[in-house]
Amino acid sequence: MDTNQFTQDAVELLKKLISVPSVSREEAQAADIFEQQVKAWGLPARRIGNNILIQETLDPAKPTLLLNAHIDTVKPVSTWTRNPFSPTLEGDVLYGLGANDCGGGLVSLLQAYRILREQPVAYNLVYLASCEEEVSGENGFRLALNELPKIDVAIVGEPTCMQPAIAEKGLMVIDGTAYGKSGHAARNEGVNAIYEALDDLVWLRDYRFKKSSPLLGDTKMTVTVLNSGTQHNVIPDECHFVIDVRTNEHYQNEFLFAFLQKHVKSELKARSFRLSSSHIPVGHPLVQRCIQLGMNPFGSPTLSDQALMPFHSLKLGPGASERSHTADEFIRISEIQQAIETYIKLIANS
Repeated sequence: MDTNQFTQDAVELLKKLISVPSVSREEAQAADIFEQQVKAWGLPARRIGNNILIQETLDPAKPTLLLNAHIDTVKPVSTWTRNPFSPTLEGDVLYGLGANDCGGGLVSLLQAYRILREQPVAYNLVYLASCEEEVSGENGFRLALNELPKIDVAIVGEPTCMQPAIAEKGLMVIDGTAYGKSGHAARNEGVNAIYEALDDLVWLRDYRFKKSSPLLGDTKMTVTVLNSGTQHNVIPDECHFVIDVRTNEHYQNEFLFAFLQKHVKSELKARSFRLSSSHIPVGHPLVQRCIQLGMNPFGSPTLSDQALMPFHSLKLGPGASERSHTADEFIRISEIQQAIETYIKLIANS
């Protein structure tokens, strides 16, 4: 199949999306552009907040495959040498905020949907452009999930160099507080909350969870923020810290939180339990088809909307994860075309 025109359509849409700011929770203008374009192509788009759902009549005899990517971006970092909202094409390279994460996957999956909807395939196809992915927001995938039909499996278009990420680490952020008693530093009064926290901080640094994963490695805890004290001569009565926990598939967030509570004396509060690790069995037909096409399954350390999906999913998209959230972010046009062609081969023959 000649995918040149579909690739051009993908690039033109991506340029339009780059040209308007779409930072998480501010995606309305980008969602407008996206919705208008898909309707101009004759696709039955439905707006759910700033999420765009494309769903046609489903065959109850077929499993349903969700094609998903997000339209929101992070804020541009200060070291951009180009205007992040001005799409710049230099040869094969398109620069712009969100081009790689995850505009490339967004427009490639959409073109694959346009092509495959006209062909007999083994799956019902549902497409969702979601918002608020970068902040795991309430009005993003979680809102759209309530409107989706029963989904059997999903392809998430995050940048993976078109290699299937069949497992993804989860995330839990915990706020810790150690308590002391204020006093005058010169008279050695009070109880120093920083010292009260020390044993907990050392334990958090040194503890190693026993269950490692071939795909995701170890579950890791990292103290990333520490705040205490008001001035040099006052013994601090509170010490606040933040723990970043990245889980593999062997540990649920609720279990880990209860485990930590038993081993530290500081007060702990989890911000959320919902971003759990996800994985799809290597024996799943979609994964096996990836392997047949010469792809290499791997485990991803980065979080995506997969954490919110109560069904099997894998990440597979153009671009590279290391380009995400960086200055002068880019995607290659050749990567978009390759992605479209690979999605077609993967889905049409699964």
